[in-house]
Amino acid sequence: MSTLLEIKSSVLRQVQVCPSFRRRTEEEPGGTGADPQEPATGAWKPGDGVEFFTQMRLVLKKGEGRRSLPCPEVLLRSSSPAPNEPVDPNRGLRALTPEEVEMLYEEALYTVLYRAGTMGPNQVDDQEALLSYLQQVFDTSPKEHAEAIEHVKKAKAPTYALKVSVIRAKNLMAKDPNGFSDPYCMLGILPASGAPREPGPHKEQRFSFRKGAKHGSPPPAKCIQVTEIKSSTLNPVWKEHFLFEIEDVSTDQLHLDIWDHDDDVSLVEACRKLNEVISLKGMSRYFKQIVKSARANGRAGPTEDHNDDFLGCLNIPIWEVPVAGEDRWFKLEPRSSASCVQGDCQLVLKLITTQRDTVMSQRGRSGFLSYLLLLSRLFQFEHRAEEPDSSSWRGDLSGPAATLLCLHGAQSNLSALQLAVLHWQVSSRHHQTCTLDYGYLLGLLEDMQAHWEEAASLPQEQEESLADSFSAFSEYTLRLLRQLRDYFPATNSTAIHRLELLLKCLDKLQLFQPSFEICPFETELNMDIAAALKRGNRGWYDRLLNAKSPREQPGLQRLPGLVELVDVIYEDLQSCYSIYASLFQSIVKIDFFTLTYRQLERLVAEEVWVLTEELRPRMTLGVASQLFELYLSLADIQRFWNNILGRDSHSLALTGIHVQFLPAVKLWLQVLRDQTKWRLQGAVDVDTLEPMDSSSKHSSSAATASLCFSHIQELWACLAWPDPAQAQGLGSQLSQDLCEAALFYTRLLRRKVDTQPRASGQAVSEPFCVALNNVELLRRAVGQALQGLAWPQGASGFAGELPRPLLSYTQTLDEDLQREAHTVTAHLTSKMVGDIRKYVQHISLSPDSIQNDEAVDPLMKYLDEKLALLNTLLVKGNLNRVLEALWELLLQAILQALGTNLDVSADFYNRFHFTLEALVTFFHADGQGLPLENLKDESYRKLEEELRLHRCSTRECIEQYYLDKLKQRSLEQNRYGRLSVRCYYEAAEQRLVVEVLHAADLLPLDANGLSDPFVIVELGPPHHFPLVHSQRTQVKSRTLHPVYDELFHFSVPAEACRRRGACVLFRVMDHDWLSTNDFAGEAALSLGSISGIVRPQVGGSTKAGQPITLHLRRPRAQVRSALRMLEGRTSREAQEFVKRLKELEKFMEADP
Repeated sequence: MSTLLEIKSSVLRQVQVCPSFRRRTEEEPGGTGADPQEPATGAWKPGDGVEFFTQMRLVLKKGEGRRSLPCPEVLLRSSSPAPNEPVDPNRGLRALTPEEVEMLYEEALYTVLYRAGTMGPNQVDDQEALLSYLQQVFDTSPKEHAEAIEHVKKAKAPTYALKVSVIRAKNLMAKDPNGFSDPYCMLGILPASGAPREPGPHKEQRFSFRKGAKHGSPPPAKCIQVTEIKSSTLNPVWKEHFLFEIEDVSTDQLHLDIWDHDDDVSLVEACRKLNEVISLKGMSRYFKQIVKSARANGRAGPTEDHNDDFLGCLNIPIWEVPVAGEDRWFKLEPRSSASCVQGDCQLVLKLITTQRDTVMSQRGRSGFLSYLLLLSRLFQFEHRAEEPDSSSWRGDLSGPAATLLCLHGAQSNLSALQLAVLHWQVSSRHHQTCTLDYGYLLGLLEDMQAHWEEAASLPQEQEESLADSFSAFSEYTLRLLRQLRDYFPATNSTAIHRLELLLKCLDKLQLFQPSFEICPFETELNMDIAAALKRGNRGWYDRLLNAKSPREQPGLQRLPGLVELVDVIYEDLQSCYSIYASLFQSIVKIDFFTLTYRQLERLVAEEVWVLTEELRPRMTLGVASQLFELYLSLADIQRFWNNILGRDSHSLALTGIHVQFLPAVKLWLQVLRDQTKWRLQGAVDVDTLEPMDSSSKHSSSAATASLCFSHIQELWACLAWPDPAQAQGLGSQLSQDLCEAALFYTRLLRRKVDTQPRASGQAVSEPFCVALNNVELLRRAVGQALQGLAWPQGASGFAGELPRPLLSYTQTLDEDLQREAHTVTAHLTSKMVGDIRKYVQHISLSPDSIQNDEAVDPLMKYLDEKLALLNTLLVKGNLNRVLEALWELLLQAILQALGTNLDVSADFYNRFHFTLEALVTFFHADGQGLPLENLKDESYRKLEEELRLHRCSTRECIEQYYLDKLKQRSLEQNRYGRLSVRCYYEAAEQRLVVEVLHAADLLPLDANGLSDPFVIVELGPPHHFPLVHSQRTQVKSRTLHPVYDELFHFSVPAEACRRRGACVLFRVMDHDWLSTNDFAGEAALSLGSISGIVRPQVGGSTKAGQPITLHLRRPRAQVRSALRMLEGRTSREAQEFVKRLKELEKFMEADP
């Protein structure tokens, strides 16, 4: 609290006592305005300040790109290949023994030689090509290969089975009266003889049971199987699965019928009985017999009342089933030409083997394991690490390899989930021995996830194997993340893309964790990732510290290396924020930037605290300069954190570190003050007061001064001193030093100009113009620099507001520099005053016989010549300043000419009015010169009014008097009150009707706080209504809200009401019995806008308009000016008009 009070009192003292910097400098002992005091020499060598500012610029240059948060596009500069990841041959699947290789070779040959089904268009159908490919994979000689084939051919052929899934049907024919059907399916295997296969005692068929059966479940049928009945639908969904054993793959067929069920007979029981019937001719007759038998054995009544309707059938040869299986819609077929069917049925078919005569099968090796070994063998053969871009391989297998895997997977009855799991296990293990594309691995995980959600869980043994692969992959990737900057550098877009895919793979692994009965991870995976990142950060920092600033060195030797270390850490934090942070946050929900920033920031803070304590007793200018540079880098790190919204900097380890650097900063700023003055003095000494080049209008010293002040502003922005009290002290001193340096430069410049030789008779001096441009450039530069020197104001300050001392410094310095610019401007224009008066006098003395443009031409030529020269020498702001000064001189010269020429003709005033308009056009220059609002200022309006009134006739002046009243608006609408009236014109009677209704909020003009108001109604101007007299209302005593409701008639023609200035004038007076009536206010209403005048009445009817509320006011200057002009006229009409208004003139005072 005491610190805040000290800040507040200090601010108040500086605001209350802030004299002009010009006066302050001149009052300094030993200082004079003409001979500026030279800067004192500090610890830095005097010189000319060039070396000092060069070194300061190098320090500030590092912070140029640190003013805002970096963009990823700036950091990702390279698209070259990413660094190679470490691989370990021992991390792959274990090597097979020769015996296991031989068994796997036999398994592969058996798969090819006993394949069944139709090959797909992308599969290799050539058996010899497949066998030759296997010979290459297993690296066998032709003799060994031939012997292996002969051995496999002697083996027993496998037992085949057909897996059938009846999924759904659509668009079936309606057979029931309600417009629907009750469909069910009957399906079985049709052998080559045309009759169902004879069932054997060892064959066991799988059946579905009809929903809603009232009796116990019948025994399952053996050959013919039936689905459930789906009631009242034409698009049934069954999703029932069946398995049929196949004796002859080349001749057997799958037959399926769809029927509409019409009674409650047990079809399952009928199928069981009729499975015992053999040698029926024709499959359709066989299936039809089932229905008949169901009627005969059912309880539903006579058979003629229970006819099931045929809906369609399918006949699918077994050999046509693709080796990979198929999921497709089959169009229903009629059983005869007389049948009428429609619709489609979706089936999933897959041809598998149930018994295989191989060593692996005989030893109980599952198809899952054999597929795993075969896939691993093919991967090792297909992916050769020595090939170019082997790390981008996406598991694209050749045609023979893909065909072999398809055949083996189908024959082993592996599900889609098992195949996805096997491909992941092999690929993830292979990746650790020979790098693969992470996009390929991510695709495998996504494919496995999709099948995982659809299928049942894996057997425990397979799940454990999958969990092991997850653990191995995560361990491998965590090792990579511990060396994040080495394997995924932020500047390499290819490496960053790989990192993104890697993190997505890890994220997918976390999704599987809740699905495992045996958890593959001991902790949450994102916790392991965070721990790996922290460990990697520490290792990277230790290596960097040992390389840049080893702790074994003395403090003075460590300081430059520590500056480099902090700069490297800042660049790394930029990469963390712009590149890494978004990836880790969006994918694995880890705030990588906060984690890294806090860790590195704490390590740096510890190092800096120790070093600054060691160097504090040995503070020299060299040490101070390096400490200053170190602090700027640390401030950039702190500012980086503060630039991110929602970040709290109070808990940072760097908080308070600025205290250690305060002595060094103070010493450095003192040197900056002296070196700035040395630099400015050296710049002015070599300045020739000539423009630097054709594109600039200032000299070299102004550019140097502007650059120095810009550097000082950048310095303060980089310093960003966090302590408000200390920042106020540093900022106030720096602001004063900057202001004194600016005025020091102007005094040097003025002395330089005074010593320049002047050409006699030259009205415009080029050195003065250059000096004026220098002052303007300096004013803008130092103003911008002071705006950038704001310091934190604590809780009492407002965001975006300059501190009050700094605001006072800025305003005071700007006034001093503006005064300096006006002084130079006045010096420039003072030599043109005589010429301007001479040319204005020429206009006033020109005879009426010559044209106006001829009289004005000499003045315009003179101005054009001088301003063309000024335009080439002055910048826009200074040119406008000179134009404004010349404009004021011209207006004063014309006013003076008008005052010295009385009783002249109207042509005299017309000529000067022409001159004034010509000058406005000249100085405006179609928008390139002074703005019109600047030209038509108060002086212009005064002169223009004088000329206008001088040119008017007496009656025009009188009309102008009333027009001014109509244009007048009340400054405060409710100050003098309101008057409500109604006014309209009766065309039939040719008279004007005026109703005075009431008034409100009038001024209290009597001692009792009230008034006795009445209203005078008159028409004007008098020469429009010569026979009309004014009328008045009754006096309403003691009120400020009088109600009159009085009607007045004025017999006037409508044409008179439409003339220029025609109006009705209402004067509200306060009646006094013993003294003169008081003027309360007035209002005017244009007669051209009332009903009956603006819109003539039809048929002579009279219709009063709506009441009008007029705000009372008092005449202002523009109204009285017309009166003064009329007073100067000698005509009788003018004198009479003025005499009539003299009585009211004393009441027409200006607004209080």
